[in-house]
Amino acid sequence: MMFSIDFIDISGCRTDAGVFISPGVEEYDSKTCEHYYCSNDSVLSVEGCGENQQCDGNGGCIPNNICTLTGPTVINVHGALSAVEDRCTYTLMSHDEDLSGFEILASYKDRRRTDVSFLDSVTLRHGVEVLLEQSGRVKVNGSLVSLNTSFQDFDGVELSKNQAGVTAKLLLGPGVEVTVFFDGNTAQLQTTDIWRAGYYPSGGLCGDSDTSSSIKTNSRSCQTRHPETSVLTVDCDAMSERCSILMEEPFTSCHADITPEPYISVCIKTMCNYPDEDGLMCQFLEAYARACSLVNITLGEWRSIVKCSPPQIFCEDSPCSDHEFCGLVSDTPTCLCRAIFASSYRSSGALGDPTVCTGDSASVSLVGCLLAEKGVNYSALHLNDPLCTGEVDEESHMVTFSFDNDNCGTVVAVEDGQVVHTNTIRTQTSPSSDVITRHSQFQIDVSCVFPQPEIRTMGIIIKDSSVSQEVTTEAFNYTVMMNAYMDAERTQAVDSDTVLLLDQRIWVELTSDGLDANLIAMVTDSCWATGQQMSNSSVEYILIQDGCANDADPTVQVEGNGEGTSSYFSFSIFEFTDSSGEIYLHCQLHLCVKDNNNNCVPNCSGEEDRTSQSEFSQHQYSMSTVRGGDGDDSSPAAASGEGGDGDESTPAAAYGEITEQMAEGDYYSDSYGDSYGDYHGDYHGDYHSDTY
Repeated sequence: MMFSIDFIDISGCRTDAGVFISPGVEEYDSKTCEHYYCSNDSVLSVEGCGENQQCDGNGGCIPNNICTLTGPTVINVHGALSAVEDRCTYTLMSHDEDLSGFEILASYKDRRRTDVSFLDSVTLRHGVEVLLEQSGRVKVNGSLVSLNTSFQDFDGVELSKNQAGVTAKLLLGPGVEVTVFFDGNTAQLQTTDIWRAGYYPSGGLCGDSDTSSSIKTNSRSCQTRHPETSVLTVDCDAMSERCSILMEEPFTSCHADITPEPYISVCIKTMCNYPDEDGLMCQFLEAYARACSLVNITLGEWRSIVKCSPPQIFCEDSPCSDHEFCGLVSDTPTCLCRAIFASSYRSSGALGDPTVCTGDSASVSLVGCLLAEKGVNYSALHLNDPLCTGEVDEESHMVTFSFDNDNCGTVVAVEDGQVVHTNTIRTQTSPSSDVITRHSQFQIDVSCVFPQPEIRTMGIIIKDSSVSQEVTTEAFNYTVMMNAYMDAERTQAVDSDTVLLLDQRIWVELTSDGLDANLIAMVTDSCWATGQQMSNSSVEYILIQDGCANDADPTVQVEGNGEGTSSYFSFSIFEFTDSSGEIYLHCQLHLCVKDNNNNCVPNCSGEEDRTSQSEFSQHQYSMSTVRGGDGDDSSPAAASGEGGDGDESTPAAAYGEITEQMAEGDYYSDSYGDSYGDYHGDYHGDYHSDTY
């Protein structure tokens, strides 16, 4: 059999912590703010802070340890104010003993003015590092995480997000936690039993420290207050009256638990020194109303009374870059430029960086947030060519437009000895059917100015501008001539002093003298260019083939070929890429017996030609050119050739091989007989020939 005996201590009382108190004695614990009284009959009674209060660890009862960061001010757990004037990172609350240590930081940055800083992000460190950004984005150890209304645990930090903002809980022990709420503008910290459990935070703006002792960063620039050059005109009395609405219904129901004076003070100081933009007035009223909700006091339909919209996370779908903040433009959340970043652009009236000009291309980058301030949608911008739009950097939101001198509608002009490339960034034009438009027209002219390069003529000099050859056979004695001209009418002959530019068009005429045009036609079979004197050089370029222009070269045109005793063709001057610069022109001709079917004209239509030509004599003629150097046209290029004296006073003879060949037709076969021969001569030398 087992017995159970309960012992009653009748000599006094003991607290939950095991502290003994004698009958009739009263004790006080400043760390817990609790009064203990042990009655004469050993009954212990305990009195502490109120239902919505907590002990501050120093004998004081405070409202559940709520710390509010709103505007450029921190309202600490004692209701005291700390103004934040610099772009710094501050410690809000920390405890660095043992493994349960934690740290909460707040970063402040400028927004619309350079001399006023606002809360930009909150960082929590407790085993992991959690970053709460203004846009509502949350990063854990640097990685973006997706949240919903249900709490998710990240190694001791619970996170959730709803339409109003992000909530983070630091779980420090059973029933001991620090809760942080951040809506992108206001952050509120609330501790639960943190002092009672022995977590005594050291320093921080939410405790007893001031801003100077709470600066976390070591950057000297952090402590620099930037002056504001713009003048702000504010009716401070009107702002004070609006801020003081917290002293009226329905806010009075919360005054006993959350004193409104610190919130009113923050509101007045900020609104008298900062533009009433981005719903700032409602931000202060929202901060007080939420502090009241943390102590379970609701204020009814206060938003409809003061005409404030429900809170929501701004710019969540398009997070802002480091030099931007989320503000409102026509009640639409938009990433706007921070004042310090934009100051250099605004002072010069620029919307972006200077144009970058390199060679024959240019690019210009516009600042996305500056465009947003002007109400310009970057996606509606383009260059002169509507298909040339800007590229957006997803991180910086810079919009870059790039163009070359030959695309996107770029205009190239020479002004005062300089080459100017000009293009225009503009908004899309409304269709011609639109009678009205409600969008502002936007236009930025972009120019690149380059020094005009020194003009150095890369010329071509024709060494043999006129080639003549006399041909004697048993039936004929005729002369074939090849001449070069600068015009289509073939009136401006090219001489040995004429400098032709690359890509300049010339006309080459092949004529004969001594042939009966009613019976005979002269046909140009082929013409080709070589980089060497020999007509059968391995490097050649075809101009005419099978009596027709080379389809691969659109500059070649052939006229009158096979119609009579002369024809001509034209092409644009070129040079061989891998040669000495000299160009030799060769043409292969033949004589054709005419009939009523005009059978001597080459078929260049691509269709099958069923007619036949009666050809009986073929000749090859050559003409040479030479590159004239870098614009030095003071003297013609020196003559070259075999056995000549270079005397330009006499016409140069054709160089090449002439072969006469009998046709298979009947018309002249009996009269001519077979006749062959070779002709050899040089360009500027004497004429030499063998007897045919």
